[in-house]
Amino acid sequence: MEMKPPLSPSSLPRKPRFSTFLLTLLAFVFFVAFLYGEDFMCLFGQQLQFYSSPYSTSFSTPQKIKRQKLPFAIGKTEEGCDIFSGKWVKDELTRPLYEESECPYIQPQLTCQEHGRPDKDYQYWRWQPNGCDLPKFNASLMLETLRGKRMMFVGDSLNRGQFVSLVCLLHQLIPEDAKSMETFDSLTVFTAKEYNATIEFYWAPFLLESNSDNAVIHRISDRVARKGSINKHGKYWKGVDIMVFNTYLWWMTGLKMKILLGSFDDEEKEIVEISTEDAYRMAMKSMLRWVKLNMDPKKTRVFFTSMSPSHGKSIDWGGEPGGNCYNETTLIDDPAYWGSDCRKSVMQVIGEVFSKTKVPITFLNITQLSSYRRDAHTSIYKKQWNPLTPEQLVNPASYADCVHWCLPGLQDIWNELLFTKLFYP
Repeated sequence: MEMKPPLSPSSLPRKPRFSTFLLTLLAFVFFVAFLYGEDFMCLFGQQLQFYSSPYSTSFSTPQKIKRQKLPFAIGKTEEGCDIFSGKWVKDELTRPLYEESECPYIQPQLTCQEHGRPDKDYQYWRWQPNGCDLPKFNASLMLETLRGKRMMFVGDSLNRGQFVSLVCLLHQLIPEDAKSMETFDSLTVFTAKEYNATIEFYWAPFLLESNSDNAVIHRISDRVARKGSINKHGKYWKGVDIMVFNTYLWWMTGLKMKILLGSFDDEEKEIVEISTEDAYRMAMKSMLRWVKLNMDPKKTRVFFTSMSPSHGKSIDWGGEPGGNCYNETTLIDDPAYWGSDCRKSVMQVIGEVFSKTKVPITFLNITQLSSYRRDAHTSIYKKQWNPLTPEQLVNPASYADCVHWCLPGLQDIWNELLFTKLFYP
């Protein structure tokens, strides 16, 4: 079914008692509430109903939403369907979409079965939007679409997990001698030779240049990002046809973020501390400027993946104090659950910055649907970089990873949503 175009402001009933300023303010409030209901809730200290709109798949100036056909689109999402609003459904017939042992590209930080996870329940869930269905992921269509093209994920390890998930969803259709995975410093490239196509991941946790840019050695507590430096990485992104950005977790260093005003090569470095929100806003504006200058909206697509939630405090969902995702094998069944980490309010910056731009960005709102999945993290079932101490061994929750996700698992659903928005926006 084709969607009807959204109502334009001129077609809405006029109410003279409201000023233009007030109408604009209300529109922005609803826009932010839709994007980041959880952060909105944190800001005002109360539960807010999640606001959704079928016309929110791509960002441009809200007053000038254009319904022109997007590159790679072959259809449209059913009218009235918000694919990010729904519920998790147990499905042991079609899930998982691949087996962990059948995908050699999963890094050892995400191979939960190999590292002793005793259950597989986390693999058997699919996302069911309210009132509509997601189209079936079609690996052949995806590969044919990528023929002669480049697709790239840019960001942190969570975006790398989504990149690997997509490779796992596609690689079985490619003969063994016609595919490869190579890493060149910050860039990892999966090549489908018969298709002359690449799916790539570029490590840039801040998008801007930072002191955490080493793709291997980057666990740095005193993080510094350099102002106005997106071209340091962006020169490697040019020529990409489909881009998927993410950046969030590495900005969460506290209330302040250190920003370098000069160069990392300067003998005396000028570093200032600004609020995390202002620092993140700076990065978002830099990203949008880069997209405007380097991506052709008539030929290319740009996605931004929202915050991936963590489950580090079981008291957030009514559990015992001191617990986390360790030993959690069931979903959070409270549909109103958002978590309680108010640091996530920084993500409201996206609502502000994106609402003012004419650069088309397709937003993948994976935050709420992922919030229910306390069961899907790698927890203790992953490669441990450092030897575990006796104290850790007797308290596994103390070293459980409640940030990253097992594969196969949740991030395959993120790619089903990406597939939907790419072909059926």
